[in-house]
Amino acid sequence: MKTITQIKEEMTTTIRDYIVPFWLNNSIDTQYGGYITSFDENGKFDGNGIKNIVTQSRMVWGFSYLLDYAKDEDKARMKEAARHGAEYLMDQFWDKEFGGFYWLLNRDGSIADPSKLTYGEGFGVYALAQYYLTYGDKRALEVAEKAFDLIQKYSTDTLRGGYYENVERDWSLSPAGAYAGDRKSLDIHMHLLEAWTTLYQATGKEIHKRKLQESWDIIKTYMINKDDGYGLNQFDLWFNQIPAINIKRTWNAERESNETIKTPTNTTSYGHNVELSWLADHALKVIGSRAEEDNEILIKFLDHALAHGWDYENGGVFRDGVGNGEALVTDKEWWQNFESLTGFLNGYVMTKNSKYFETFAALWEFDKKYFMNYEVGESRQLLDKKGNPLVSNIGNPWKGIYHTGRAFAECISRLNALEK
Repeated sequence: MKTITQIKEEMTTTIRDYIVPFWLNNSIDTQYGGYITSFDENGKFDGNGIKNIVTQSRMVWGFSYLLDYAKDEDKARMKEAARHGAEYLMDQFWDKEFGGFYWLLNRDGSIADPSKLTYGEGFGVYALAQYYLTYGDKRALEVAEKAFDLIQKYSTDTLRGGYYENVERDWSLSPAGAYAGDRKSLDIHMHLLEAWTTLYQATGKEIHKRKLQESWDIIKTYMINKDDGYGLNQFDLWFNQIPAINIKRTWNAERESNETIKTPTNTTSYGHNVELSWLADHALKVIGSRAEEDNEILIKFLDHALAHGWDYENGGVFRDGVGNGEALVTDKEWWQNFESLTGFLNGYVMTKNSKYFETFAALWEFDKKYFMNYEVGESRQLLDKKGNPLVSNIGNPWKGIYHTGRAFAECISRLNALEK
């Protein structure tokens, strides 16, 4: 097994010489504004210019948060790339009549879907708060706070707690069923936790801290199996668990996939759980306090993934399974396998239990060998169980710099601390 220093050097080279340059050189849409994110296996734009508020926000976040991981000669371009995208969010994606961010724009900036999905609104907050933290743009922070306030006003379930899944352009609740007006999900609440963490770091305001704590309390109280250590998936408005369906306007519904679960099932995502482990740990550090059971919960997420979601034969993390049963979907997707790098390494930082570092190191070897396309500079999207490519594209309307770039940045930060 490689040393901390060896892995850190490999990851530093990967983000500095491949990930950041690929997106910096290819994603800026100089014709219409914002970013293009759809690239085939050779890194060529595939013609899909749709702009999703989630991915556009993640690109702004990436060009902000990853500044320190760029080459010195790329730093000025990083700032300009972030400014380019942040202004596009504030000028083009922002609904000047009802407020909030549109869900989808066409490449030319015309509206493709004006809905206000809570997931997307949260990522707009996350991106602009981070852009402010890195570059000091006060207008960005003002818009982030305005978006936060609209979410609290229109997307919060003030009767039962938590947040509604999807709302329409005028902030009315989306229809029931496939448009999820009658359900809530762990996914939404986990990523709002992420957004509120960065917003509170940017403002230091009590309301942002309170909503951050509340989001974790909602997740902890209703959305996880605390005994066995895994996340539940979807719920009715009263937080009763219900079989998960493919909700429209989500990655689960739109992904190119080899394996699917056709019957609504109470599934859990192993990579999601590991991602939640480190995101919640970070959020609790930012809040400055945690309950006695919090650390136990966060480590149980890792142990559950090791017991049920780790491929002991081939390496890597499976996609989905049911509770404490076997994995139902054994293909391997990029985001779970990069977010899990941070999650398992963070578990080692928390506990000093070597099994988490060993899993992190083994996962890095798997990701480096099978996911990373070093000839192009990014990760492939989807592999089969043995690591053979199923979907080789390295960018799409949902896939940008965020999961890979963040994994390397978070891991390098923790490896630096471990070295010292």
